Amino acid sequence: MKPTRTARLRRHVSPSNLIAAGAVLLAGCGVLSACGGSNDGNNVPSNTKPAFAGKVTVNRYDGVSDDLLTAGLGASGLASATAPTIANPTAPTATELRRLAIYANYRALVDTAAKGGYGTLYGPNVDASGNVTQGSGMIAGAEYVTYSDDGTGQQNVVLLVQIPDSFDVNNPCIITATSSGSRGIYGAISTGEWGLKRKCAVAYTDKGTGAGPHDLATDTVALQDGTRTTRSAAGSNAHFAAPLTSSQLAAFNAATPNRLAFKHAHSQRNPEKDWGLFTLQAVQFAFWAINDKVSATSGALVGSALPVRPDNTIVIASSISNGGGAAIAAAEQDTGGWIDGVAVGEPGLNLPPNTGVQVVRGGTTLPTTGKPLFDYVSYANVFRLCAASSASVATAPAQAFFGSLTTFPAGAQANRCAALKAAGLLTSTTAAAQADEALQKMRAYGWEPESDLVHASMSFYEIDPSVATTFGNALSRASVTDNLCGLSFAATDASFHPTAVNATALAQMAAVGNGIPPTSGVQLVNNNAQGGPTRSNQSIDSTGTQAANLDGALCLRNLLTGADAASQSLQTGISQTLRTGNLQGKPALIVQGRNDALLPVNHGSRPYLGLNAKVEGGSSKLSYIEVMNAQHFDGFIDLVPGYDTLFVPLVLYEQRALDAMYANLKNGTPLPPSQVVRTTPRGGTPGAAPAINAANVPNFTSTPAAGDRISVSVSGGVATVSVPN
Repeated sequence: MKPTRTARLRRHVSPSNLIAAGAVLLAGCGVLSACGGSNDGNNVPSNTKPAFAGKVTVNRYDGVSDDLLTAGLGASGLASATAPTIANPTAPTATELRRLAIYANYRALVDTAAKGGYGTLYGPNVDASGNVTQGSGMIAGAEYVTYSDDGTGQQNVVLLVQIPDSFDVNNPCIITATSSGSRGIYGAISTGEWGLKRKCAVAYTDKGTGAGPHDLATDTVALQDGTRTTRSAAGSNAHFAAPLTSSQLAAFNAATPNRLAFKHAHSQRNPEKDWGLFTLQAVQFAFWAINDKVSATSGALVGSALPVRPDNTIVIASSISNGGGAAIAAAEQDTGGWIDGVAVGEPGLNLPPNTGVQVVRGGTTLPTTGKPLFDYVSYANVFRLCAASSASVATAPAQAFFGSLTTFPAGAQANRCAALKAAGLLTSTTAAAQADEALQKMRAYGWEPESDLVHASMSFYEIDPSVATTFGNALSRASVTDNLCGLSFAATDASFHPTAVNATALAQMAAVGNGIPPTSGVQLVNNNAQGGPTRSNQSIDSTGTQAANLDGALCLRNLLTGADAASQSLQTGISQTLRTGNLQGKPALIVQGRNDALLPVNHGSRPYLGLNAKVEGGSSKLSYIEVMNAQHFDGFIDLVPGYDTLFVPLVLYEQRALDAMYANLKNGTPLPPSQVVRTTPRGGTPGAAPAINAANVPNFTSTPAAGDRISVSVSGGVATVSVPN
């Protein structure tokens, strides 16, 4: 059974403060909000909107023409390769953008191919018990949406709560679904799916990121609902406007025309430092919204306390990728006891240096673990493109793309290898040996050999430069006018030079973009390229070669150790995003694929398990599930030929982790111990793998075999995480 609110508070609040804290919390308020109001003469409790929440918009969906999970598309509509239509492509309505956002984000996060398990193992038509239904999976309910702002109109973090009509006030539950990556408010809709099926409310936040850019050339911005207007008309209601005066904007446009600013990169707020705070605020807003909806439904809130309160509601912090990291940050920062448990997938976790944690795999101590994201992604941005051309991974998915498409210039990989040799970063003298050497460097810096087959697709889709550029700007609080490391964002023409962004693409970008260029026709641009600003991967470096902008990659990498203002600002920014390992005694499950090449297991989940063991000792309730043959992007499984033969869907294990956490909090069912789950790939022909079945994806177990157990031991101030091969 769930502990009472007061019992949970005793872990975090001193006795002298407990009475005052309890009086505040019984009104449904907490340390994150300014509380006001009291029970009136009719014994109806106050439901005070949190002080951080601005104007609230409420939309209701009937579950037939429109709904919470599929935006009226149903399970088949989400699986369709044809996107929802927009009546006027350059002026979509808010309803059209919402539908498009749910469609695009769901498909980006989940493999929607039937052979991959969609519709049989997971998906809107698969109910909470795993049964395949004949329904469309549409869920009626209400959405409450607001901005969290600090009074400046510059923060404007979106908070959204989905409350299904099936919400059971007698068995209330809330899960968080903070957006993954740099996405907008529906950027963790696949996590929200689990909650909606369980009749839980889902608390979303975009955590200060989002896909609607400020088009600096036209000075237009996105609003909260994704529609666009001028910056002057939007005023403080803009989702994001670059903090520039009119004269600064005019000067920048004159010198650097046709550029765009994105919120994650250019807000100058280092939003990652507050991802935990925003997730906690989403939970608080959810309690207020639920009680508001209950009041509207029942006509009154009768009794001495609000019907849905932290002391009678199961709250699970969840999400994936950056959203999963935000859930863990929220749990660490939760001194008020709002969160009861954590269940996350492939979380982004920045660990502090010198934690005294080592990772041992198969008896071998790994040399490099526990680095923060900007460290290892900037390293990958230098070496991965070359490493992906190693003959040992010649058959990797997407490797053939380099020779068949014009996204990269001919010979880009060999050029990068040669440029690394010329820069003294490789010692081998032939292209083949240089590629092998670069691949070994990747392994030595924390990537598992199981990631080798993923490097080519990571390189082809320019994930490293996009992440390194966005986080480099964000962590250092760089202005868009700084053009950090000579990099900017713009649409490019057929000659790869900056041009005005397509009007249709711009109008729909808040829905279909991922918030981190390249996205929706916006590219990374090398402002320092020979011959003038050019798309980064097509540009000519200072050495006169097309090496996919090694100059820019080295500049970003050097921010880690430099002494100039930008470097010092970045290093400070990283220090503000580090995790403590203290989950406040909360039960927690982390699930991650061993093949993850974006967020390597050796830099997040594995060492975090050790850090938590050091910090919490015997009170730790964290388990880690490592899934074989699973990587970071389920959406790639049906997109990149070869992924279907090699990788199983991680979303299934993320949902199972939520099942296990819910059972633990509801019924006291023990969580599974840390373990490796050995799955079986589908095999077959790339692009035409046979259908998956249950035997491919066994569940984790409460009694893993000795050879599958992940263990943690702490001795002499050192935590050792031992992982089997």
